[in-house]
Amino acid sequence: MVKRSRIVAFFLLVLLIGSTMGVTAKTILHNIKLGLDLQGGFEVLYEVKPAKKGQKINKDVLASTAEALDKRINVLGVSEPSIQIEGTNRIRVQLAGVKDQDKAREILSTQANLTFRDVDDKLMMDGSDLKQGGAKQTFDEEGKPSVSLTLKSAKKFSDVTKKISAKPYGTNLLVIWLDFEEGKDSFKKEAGKKKPKYLSAPTVNQVFNQDTVSIVGNFSAKEAKSLADLLNAGSLPVKLKEVYSSSVGAQFGEEALNDTIFAGIIGVAIIYLFMLFYYRFPGFIACVSLSIYIYLILLIFDLMNGVLTLPGIAAIILGVGMAVDANIITYERIREELKVGRSIKSAFQAGEKNAFSSILDSNVTTILTAAVLFFYGNSSVKGFATMLIISILMSFLTAVYGSRLLLGLWVHSGIFKKKPSWFGVKPSDIRDIKDNISTLDLPTRFDKLDFVKHRKKFFTLSSILLIAGLVILIIMRLNLSIDFSNGTRVEVLSNTPLTTEKINSAFSKQGLKTDDVVISGDKNQRAAARLVTVLPKNKIAKLKSDFKTEFGSEPNVSTVSPTVGKELAKNAFIALLIASIGIIIYVSLRFELSMAIAAIISLLHDAFFMVAFFSITRLEVDLTFIAAVLTIIGYSINDTIVTFDRMRENMHKKRRLKTPADIAEVLNVSTRQTLTRSINTVFTVLVTVVALIIFGSESILNFSLALFVGLMVGVYSSICIAGPLWYVLKTRELKKKGVIKTVKEKKKYSDQPQV
Repeated sequence: MVKRSRIVAFFLLVLLIGSTMGVTAKTILHNIKLGLDLQGGFEVLYEVKPAKKGQKINKDVLASTAEALDKRINVLGVSEPSIQIEGTNRIRVQLAGVKDQDKAREILSTQANLTFRDVDDKLMMDGSDLKQGGAKQTFDEEGKPSVSLTLKSAKKFSDVTKKISAKPYGTNLLVIWLDFEEGKDSFKKEAGKKKPKYLSAPTVNQVFNQDTVSIVGNFSAKEAKSLADLLNAGSLPVKLKEVYSSSVGAQFGEEALNDTIFAGIIGVAIIYLFMLFYYRFPGFIACVSLSIYIYLILLIFDLMNGVLTLPGIAAIILGVGMAVDANIITYERIREELKVGRSIKSAFQAGEKNAFSSILDSNVTTILTAAVLFFYGNSSVKGFATMLIISILMSFLTAVYGSRLLLGLWVHSGIFKKKPSWFGVKPSDIRDIKDNISTLDLPTRFDKLDFVKHRKKFFTLSSILLIAGLVILIIMRLNLSIDFSNGTRVEVLSNTPLTTEKINSAFSKQGLKTDDVVISGDKNQRAAARLVTVLPKNKIAKLKSDFKTEFGSEPNVSTVSPTVGKELAKNAFIALLIASIGIIIYVSLRFELSMAIAAIISLLHDAFFMVAFFSITRLEVDLTFIAAVLTIIGYSINDTIVTFDRMRENMHKKRRLKTPADIAEVLNVSTRQTLTRSINTVFTVLVTVVALIIFGSESILNFSLALFVGLMVGVYSSICIAGPLWYVLKTRELKKKGVIKTVKEKKKYSDQPQV
């Protein structure tokens, strides 16, 4: 009897969720903040240094500096800036969407300590004597731009002008300085220069009993306005030194956003079609739950007030491939239960239960690597890690509980009774339940494959490739980006085709020599150049202005100091080490030590292969490469865990391992049973990665290529390295013990009629 109420409940539930998504999706997408790489802007990491001798940099000083920076950002009119205190002496500032990046950089880093001195550099007045907000951009009687200052005390200014006017002619000057440095700056050094460091040095012939001062210097109206804004924002209590900066032009950001979203739509659409074609009705349920999954990710990210970056979008797209993995594991287990003769209801319950441990273990190990990425990555990598963690949690929620609920309504309605074809199972493949056949005995399309027999071939092939990779790595080394060395990286986007000569010529005009130039893009309209020197902010401002005039759009400019480069390299190594240790501990606790050792050797195999590949291809190794390696480790361990989970289950069914043949049987049968799942999962993830490579932004091309190669190597190592290594370790254990006892057989499910 078909229970139509359950089918009605399904449609009502889907209608309710769908209408909620439809009504709120537009608002959520509008509210999500875009990172620098998606709308332009700039990011800078400052090292905070004492402004005076003996000054200590502590939490209070850092907090007051961050507050002062926030006031300056308000002057710029930038909405929702990000100011983060990092460690004991650093502050990171991110300004997405800022239009005049050069002005922003100048206003942020200038200390803005205004002082009034005599010709002997003796301090007469300073910025503390100004009224708050008392600086204004004005014009003098001759129409020259000036800055009008309102003082707190007219009497104090009267006393100062009295002292200055009493001095002999030629020395009766009131020298106005911005950021005067004791022991380094002096009026006598600067006097007579075409562009002196001081703002102005008016002659004082009389006593002024007033509370306003006008600074008339050799600057434009725009410069006078910037100076007034700076003075109103207040001086910084410290000195700021740039140790890292990244500047993204608006055109770069818009192009990156459009390309990556388009790639995502194509990748997700192909996954949906595959699930519908291969898994039939459960595939349709997977498409529904995946749509809910994407919505929930964006909703949670919006509620977190997170900033969506380019790697973050990549994480969402990859997360879809990962979310579908949980559905594939479950549906493959349901199919197996149907093939041994269980009813639709019984197969559904058994398949869901048996798949749970695989999904849980694989997700936990991936979260471990994502957490390490979050704690040791920079801002864009943190964004990727955050989105990856949310993706994993939401995929677990929607695939395990959401899909179970939606599919369960149909299964328990009775509409599928004696209709296994709706689950993609042919009636000819179904055995009689009375035959009491275990899933262990089910034939697969891979029964001719013997992974134990060919283990030495796999080990030899991997050894040759790894040794060759090591030799190439020693000879050619890695093509390290400025992230791990130091220097400046400039990305140029042109309206016309570019050549290396054209780029080198543009840099020569700036008095700069490039270390490396790479031309890319469909019509050679992109170029990336690297300089071994860290350009100062005034050089960057001129370069950006000149390049915009010459090439039609503002370039991206990133700088990394030697100190930060070493730190990033160190953190990358620590991240890989901690992720590996965490995986060993977890797999040892949940499975056994021999599986943990086999898994970690397999992971190191994958990581080193990636390094060797980048060395051979000379692709640039940057921070997103580390993100890709850790992601591959997560995916690879995910695949390995699913196989190990089936091996553990099949070991329990055998109760005892008495001979090497028993161990070989467990490995071969388990690998064959999970091979379809491995192929389907890597296919769905590869689809999204290929879409990113073909249609996505060039900014993450290296990241996408690293993922593509890593996924291929990862699935190979899970099947051909991790399992056979476990066999070797297990046979050694068997020689020592004689017999290996396993956990008692799990209680089997009966095929009793279900209500």
